[in-house]
Amino acid sequence: MRNNQSMDDLLDGMAPGPPVGVEAAAERVAAAERIVVLTGAGISTDSGIPDFRGPKGVWTRNPGAEKAATIQNYLADAAVRRAAWLNRLDTPVWTAAPNRGHRCIVELERRGQLHAVVTQNIDELHQQAGTDPDKVIEVHGTVRWTRCWDCSDRRPMPETLDRVRAGEADPPCLVCGGILKSDTISFGQSLVPAVIDRALRVSDECDLLLAIGSTLSVYPAANCVPVAKRAGAGVVIVNGQPTEMDRFADHLLIGQIADVLPLLVSGDRKAGDGNT
Repeated sequence: MRNNQSMDDLLDGMAPGPPVGVEAAAERVAAAERIVVLTGAGISTDSGIPDFRGPKGVWTRNPGAEKAATIQNYLADAAVRRAAWLNRLDTPVWTAAPNRGHRCIVELERRGQLHAVVTQNIDELHQQAGTDPDKVIEVHGTVRWTRCWDCSDRRPMPETLDRVRAGEADPPCLVCGGILKSDTISFGQSLVPAVIDRALRVSDECDLLLAIGSTLSVYPAANCVPVAKRAGAGVVIVNGQPTEMDRFADHLLIGQIADVLPLLVSGDRKAGDGNT
């Protein structure tokens, strides 16, 4: 693997007791030739980044924060922007590292099975793990870059955070003086049509869709699941809790993602009992 870890390394130290059905799902993964992996916040929680809608998620614990994170409030209120820049200084993304789950996806690519990664995450941990950036489709953007709302100038986030540390509470664009934000999709902000089109297209092309760590309740990204199913692909869902797309799953695995994924990718026939 690109990070010099073998599958034995990925399997080492996992919790015992794989979920029912993991063996049959692993066989499906091993036989696939064009896998699309759809990831949500749950794959990054083992890297120390909290999810949003899980039992301990950011929005679950503080529903008001979700409403405050709208593009309309951000653009209209300098106080909201100042608070956002302070939060960006301390986000767990800066200290997070890819975990076992991310590295399993790299292993699929190494084997030539990975068609694309469609991710709802904004942390770029897939790329840091070693996944080819050209295969990663970021439907909600990335927090590691800034973009000007007015002129679309795009720069690495650390450059702007240095300005915040130097005393600029709400740093303007260096090109036009406009409002800067992270290059992410905020609530109320339009998605990028070309990005969504590509996500749905690769889902239509795959022979297996592997959904990981998502409640599959946010659209249009969640539509990747029925699109793949309608095209004849198998569907494997791995999550810590039920999802809104469980009815489409050929294999539904509820468990700790960093423990389940190595079993799927390793094809370890001793891992489960073969039930689906």
